[in-house]
Formats: sequence, C-alpha cells, structure tokens
Amino acid sequence: MNEKTPHSLNDLSSLVEITKRLTEKISAISKAVEILHQNRVQLECKIEDAQKRIQHILSRLPEQGDSRQLNLLGETPVASNASTSNQDDDHEPTTH
Repeated sequence: MNEKTPHSLNDLSSLVEITKRLTEKISAISKAVEILHQNRVQLECKIEDAQKRIQHILSRLPEQGDSRQLNLLGETPVASNASTSNQDDDHEPTTH
C-alpha cells in the first residue's frame, strides 16, 4: 500500500493542475460569451435603428400613381425662378 500512496499523490496533483487549467479555460470562454452577447445586443440595436430609418424613408415615398417630385431629404423647395430661365438646360452653370 505504500507504493500506491506516492502514485496517488502524483495523480491527485495532476488532477488539481488539470482542474485549474479547465477552470481558467472556462473563465476565458465565459468572458468571450459575455462579450459576444454584448456585441449581439449592440448589433440588434443598430439593426432596429436602421429598420426605423428605412421605414421612415419608405413612408415618405409617394404612391405609384403620384407624379409629384420626391423630397426624401425633407428639404424645402428652392425658389423656381432660377430654374425657369434654363428649363431646357439640365446642367449646372459653369464659370469658365
């Protein structure tokens, strides 16, 4: 029985080391899972915000039968005096 005691202590020491390494690995994996969860929550929020922006833009689109000009950016129309003088010219004026 004396022969098994040193061998058993060596096995016990080995098991303690293995358990310690496994505990460290489990801790690292737990931290990684927590970070992944936080990233997922952030991405879900970004996706939800993007969906809201898209829905807002789509709600501003005219119906197919509507022939009015699109104003997706919400800008106020500029006075049409400048555009009436060059109705046939759809290029911007140049200063050469």
